[in-house]
Amino acid sequence: MFCGKFFPTFAVAKTEDALSRGLRQKQTENMNRMILTAAALVCVLFQAYAQRVLTVDEMFSLAESNNRSISAYRIAEEEAAENVRVAKNGRLPSIEASFSASYLGDGWLSDRNFRNGTNAPMPHFGNNFALKATQVIYAGGAVSSEVEIAGLQAQVARLRSSDNRQDVRFLLLGYYLGIWQLRNRATVYRQNIRQTELLVEDIMAAYGQGTALKSDMTRYRLQLESLRLGLTETENDMDILNHQLATAIGLDPSVRIEVDTTFLERPLARLDEEYWQDAAAVSPAMQLADKSVEIGEESVRLARSEKLPSLAVVAGDNFDGPIVIEVPPINKNFNYWYAGVGIRYDFDALFKAGKKVRSAKAAVAKASKERDMAMEHLSNEVHSAYVKLDEAYSRLETRKTSLALAEENYEEVRYRYLNGLVLVTDMLDGSNTKLQAELDLVNARIGIVYQYCLLQRTAGLL
Repeated sequence: MFCGKFFPTFAVAKTEDALSRGLRQKQTENMNRMILTAAALVCVLFQAYAQRVLTVDEMFSLAESNNRSISAYRIAEEEAAENVRVAKNGRLPSIEASFSASYLGDGWLSDRNFRNGTNAPMPHFGNNFALKATQVIYAGGAVSSEVEIAGLQAQVARLRSSDNRQDVRFLLLGYYLGIWQLRNRATVYRQNIRQTELLVEDIMAAYGQGTALKSDMTRYRLQLESLRLGLTETENDMDILNHQLATAIGLDPSVRIEVDTTFLERPLARLDEEYWQDAAAVSPAMQLADKSVEIGEESVRLARSEKLPSLAVVAGDNFDGPIVIEVPPINKNFNYWYAGVGIRYDFDALFKAGKKVRSAKAAVAKASKERDMAMEHLSNEVHSAYVKLDEAYSRLETRKTSLALAEENYEEVRYRYLNGLVLVTDMLDGSNTKLQAELDLVNARIGIVYQYCLLQRTAGLL
């Protein structure tokens, strides 16, 4: 009876333990699966954060908001606009007010020979209040010239900001296209490394069988190490450009920027050189040169204004006490007001202003020559960029032909390799040549975009 009761109870307990262990194992597996899923999700989110496909328009938009150089020039614009308002203050009336309270000591009277001196009591509290308003009516054009110069300097600040913005954009495009080219170069290195690794394995196997020389194996292993070093250098260059681009547009430097490959598909207008030359004639660079001449001419007028008198309307009021011009003093307040016209002329301007005028005229002549030199230099740059753009298009056609020949060579070598007529090295060389031709074609398209952007920058249209 005892044994009969014990064994069933033991069997039930054993079964329950098995079920409990299975349940715990299933729960553990579910928990592990949830942890792995969460880890995978975190990795995906991290990858999404660490990489960002950036279009050119987004890059320019971020630069407008975050680039320090653009922000500095924008502040300079605001400063120049404030200077215009300050210059216009010269047209407003000048109002002065003063107040004073003082203690007056007793006076002392004597004869002209300082004898028979005696004290003269005086009121001890003195007060003075004065109010004066002046409105310049005519100052020889000095105020208008100062306002005009400030306005021209504000325009110069805006033009410099626009010119700097184009410099920043061109710099960013250089980073952007440089990253693209380096990615292509890295692709070539990785493909060559994979193929060279396979070739080294084949040669090592052949060397083990006595059908290959050790020098062959050494040569290809050296080539493999050289390719790996080239890939490391390329990846480092990419990291440097990525850091510079991210910093310039306000992104976290750890973000890996991926270029928008559809950028190459945008159609580029094939315009004649005359269009670009006309655009360059009104570019910010040329407008800056023109403004320098205008500022010089206005400075001449400002210097000439010093030879002319200034005319102003004056009004004022004085409230004084006590009246000390009487003896004995009168302990009363005295108020009087006045209004009239005042004329001022500096006679030293007769021999000083002429030198300033001659100096200002010399500055105008210098600015005019510099404008002509700038136009000549800019015209040469536009012509050079235009010719290089045509050269880039010719290079593209050459790369297309090279790719067609490389594909034809690859198919021929592949056919002969499959039929045992050539070695695997010939097959790898054909594959590398085809891959290099494909990447050269992409780089040629990138070169066209770069030269087109350079032409836009030179003409002031970027």
